[in-house]
Amino acid sequence: MTSIYEEFRDAIRAEEPVALATIIEGPDAGAGSDVRPHPGAASDVRPHPGAASDVRPYPGAKLLVRPDAPTLGTLGDPDLDRVVERDALGMLDAGISEVRHYGQHGEARQMDLSVFVECHARRPHMVIFGAVDFTRALASQAKLLGYRVTVCDAREVFATKRRFPMADEVVVDWPNRLLDRIGADLGPRDAVCVLTHDHKFDVPAIVGALPTRVGYLGAMGSRTTHEKRTERLREAGVTDSELERVMAPIGLDIGGRTPEETAVSIVAEIIAAHTGRQAPRLRDGQGRIH
Repeated sequence: MTSIYEEFRDAIRAEEPVALATIIEGPDAGAGSDVRPHPGAASDVRPHPGAASDVRPYPGAKLLVRPDAPTLGTLGDPDLDRVVERDALGMLDAGISEVRHYGQHGEARQMDLSVFVECHARRPHMVIFGAVDFTRALASQAKLLGYRVTVCDAREVFATKRRFPMADEVVVDWPNRLLDRIGADLGPRDAVCVLTHDHKFDVPAIVGALPTRVGYLGAMGSRTTHEKRTERLREAGVTDSELERVMAPIGLDIGGRTPEETAVSIVAEIIAAHTGRQAPRLRDGQGRIH
């Protein structure tokens, strides 16, 4: 049988999200507990819910968690497995690995067991709408930070791989159509940046991004441009609470003028949003942005 380690390795190589939970500290199996899956084995031995079992949590027990596949292995208790699986999926969403503590049946705020959850998440995804000069600089900055970058523009003459060789993909399509295809996969670590300055693209891009779980949504333009864009968004049915998600004018207020400086201000705002740090946002300022 394929081992948990092999499944873990294969998922990492395929860049598929996967988490490996291991009990690193806790009580050993008690007397009479003779059933122990090998730590690396993809064992199907699972205590039946509500049934007595000889399997107990013990150091070295492992559980492999993937978002779109059944778990492999067991930590020795079905309730513990369920709670750790839930937490591991949340940690994959956030892209973090850490040690967590539980009771022997998955109880919160207990210290019976220490479980290390090692997460390998997908690279964060940045979707940039608008094949403009600022896009080249932003795509390059995003790649430095480890993002998978998609550039999208409905204008075939501008949206070319030759103009944006640093992008992982260049899509010739309307923003709403692309978001219809990929929106369900966007999560808290991902970003949508609207750089088009044209309501024909801006409005469908923002309207399409708002129902997703994307962690950052920003739109370029002056304060006057955004006021006009806001009117069109409200006409399209966007609520005030939804408008609060839109960082516009996009970026931190660091005085950036060139495409490269503007790109730095945008990725800095994304980092601040992801880490929860307070920073001077252009959106919260007054007057000209340059």
